[in-house]
Amino acid sequence: MTDLVWYDTLIKPALTPPEGVFAPAWVFLYISILVSLLIFITAKTPLSKKEGYIFFGLQMFFNIMWIPVFFILHNPGLALVIITILDILTFMNIRGFYKCSKLAGLLLLPYFLWLLFATYLNYGIVFLN
Repeated sequence: MTDLVWYDTLIKPALTPPEGVFAPAWVFLYISILVSLLIFITAKTPLSKKEGYIFFGLQMFFNIMWIPVFFILHNPGLALVIITILDILTFMNIRGFYKCSKLAGLLLLPYFLWLLFATYLNYGIVFLN
């Protein structure tokens, strides 16, 4: 599915973790995203949840789009634009969730921090290659 042969040929930034870190990290993050969404959906609040739903959907769309752009199209530059938009949308998603459920918002923080780190890695690949 992903072109790891191409990825292995890239010059990577100094803080790039070993390949074995990515899969477990994403499993943990996707579980926390799902739990956050479920908490948000079931939260009893007089506030509108529209903002949370909109930004959740948008950030998940950009999350999914990053993979084919980076690994299939081999376009780290466009992937950097996508992940930067994803960073902003995820911040807005956290804000929208937090307004209705503090726990739902806080559960997205590890994901947001990982995205910022992934943005650094993506930028490093663009800069070094």
